[in-house]
Amino acid sequence: MNDAAPAPTPAPAPRRARLRAPELIGKGGWLNTGGKELSLAELRGRIVILDFWTFCCINCLHVLDELRELEEKHRDTVVIIGVHSPKFVHEAEHAAVVDAVERYEVHHPVLDDPELATWKQYAVRAWPTLVVIDPEGYIVAQHAGEGHAHAIERLVEELEAEHEAKGTLRRGDGPYVAPEPVATDLRFPGKALVLPSGNLLVSDSTRHQLVELAADGETVVRRIGSGERGFGPDAFSEPQGLALLPDGRVVVADTVNHALRVFDPATGGVETVAGTGRQWWQGSPTSGPALEVDLSSPWDVAWWQGRVWIAMAGVHQLWTWDPETGTVEVSAGTTSEGLHDGPALEAWLAQPSGLAAAGDRLWIADSENSALRYVEPDGDGGGYALRTAVGTGLFDFGHRDGDAAQALLQHPLGVTALPDGSVAVCDTYNHALRRYDPAAGQVTTLATDLREPSDAVLAGEDIVVVESARHRLTRLRLPEEAVRVDAVAHRTQRAATEVAPGTIRLDVVFQAPSGQKLDTRYGPSTRLLVSSTPPELLVAGEGTGTDLFRELALNPEVTEGVLHVSAMAASCDDDPANEYPACHVHQQDWGVPVTVVPGGAERLPLVLAGLDA
Repeated sequence: MNDAAPAPTPAPAPRRARLRAPELIGKGGWLNTGGKELSLAELRGRIVILDFWTFCCINCLHVLDELRELEEKHRDTVVIIGVHSPKFVHEAEHAAVVDAVERYEVHHPVLDDPELATWKQYAVRAWPTLVVIDPEGYIVAQHAGEGHAHAIERLVEELEAEHEAKGTLRRGDGPYVAPEPVATDLRFPGKALVLPSGNLLVSDSTRHQLVELAADGETVVRRIGSGERGFGPDAFSEPQGLALLPDGRVVVADTVNHALRVFDPATGGVETVAGTGRQWWQGSPTSGPALEVDLSSPWDVAWWQGRVWIAMAGVHQLWTWDPETGTVEVSAGTTSEGLHDGPALEAWLAQPSGLAAAGDRLWIADSENSALRYVEPDGDGGGYALRTAVGTGLFDFGHRDGDAAQALLQHPLGVTALPDGSVAVCDTYNHALRRYDPAAGQVTTLATDLREPSDAVLAGEDIVVVESARHRLTRLRLPEEAVRVDAVAHRTQRAATEVAPGTIRLDVVFQAPSGQKLDTRYGPSTRLLVSSTPPELLVAGEGTGTDLFRELALNPEVTEGVLHVSAMAASCDDDPANEYPACHVHQQDWGVPVTVVPGGAERLPLVLAGLDA
């Protein structure tokens, strides 16, 4: 018997106010619905997942792939709706969104929101962002970045059980209506290569194949791959880059398989030489035996300096594969997304997507920076340096010729070394072929009206351009004179966040998914990296730490800029009986434009997973 007074009953935690999901609006209208407009009201009774994406963004493409299994497994209770929210001007064109939905095999309804109206209604700050809405129309979770599919599936199962019991769950077919297929020899081809025979090899990305064409660029000689998405000896998944090895074989960047494959034109055989088929995550090895190290969306490849260089778009780096040793390693970039020159392993890139070797330089189409950059040997120490020829960073883009220091590109995907030492750039979102002359430091336009050119190769005195969105190769005679184009310049449409001068608090909101906890077995399981453009914006608070909050001191003399925030959290199944719990990594990079104004916000919340209280 215990005579002590009973402990007081704790007061119940205050109930969070339920937030009704705003209706979906977008001037571009609906795709994949058979012409019907959708509303959240008519989807009541279903679990709705909004996927805020834009088709330039590699992380958004990763999330599309992450959601495929969940979409199929819960097809009778879950409706996924893509809300296309453009970064670049080209992405606001409705025809371009239509193309992207087919190109990336999006099999759910998509709202085209060119003015970011729904993005603003949901206070979204990053691509990609997922918002989960319960069958009664209330927001129950928000997740930014990649790696959340397992958490969302668990939440979906909980919502199914809860609302089945309440009688508020409605099962049945979803509103998705597949578009009619179109017959063409190529469908959104990515990259091309001239084989020693004179024939052209093309990565037919949306059909998951390689296609060998005769020298005319039109006659199909053979197809390599089954045409079904897969990772077997006869299957690819959205292949992109191609590079000829000295022995006549071809290295293929098998992008969505996160692997390098080698195709032998003589035998028709395909083998995997690097990658595991799994996507690389922070904390995974960055060097070692090539078949044991994960890769992340390799987009292009080039033979340079005795190795295959890889544009690792998924982690904003360049890696290399050495066929002699059978190993891979990081050779440039830190995984931070941005534009920063210097020693290659300290520099920043943003979704490098095109490579071209030319003597002592490896040219790079750095797509999200709308930049042309290059790697070159750095002195006698055996290292490399990364430098910028054209482009200023993540948020400035356009079509402007002239001096390279002020010239503008818009999301280029391809780069080609020309015989005179200059470089042709497939300026993808400007639908143009541009030229950079290193000797003169000038940028010109060679051709326009090329629909999303993604690569180009030299064929005799001609240049053959991959017109990805016209599903064809286009042969051009290299012009002696440039085309005159009226200059335009743009900045991202996202409104800047107004913040108060002095010190503000940055909070990255992370709530471990149901049934999981932060993995602290081997030390801190979270990481936060903060920097700014210009660097002078921050007086204090930059750098790396393990807390998901930070006090940021702003420079009173700098009134606007961009805060670069990268966050990672690892969570594991919370089951003491399980000696080897399943663990998951959640990560996201934000580029937050800010203006410093009196009365601005003193707290900047960024949701990684959960809801901001």
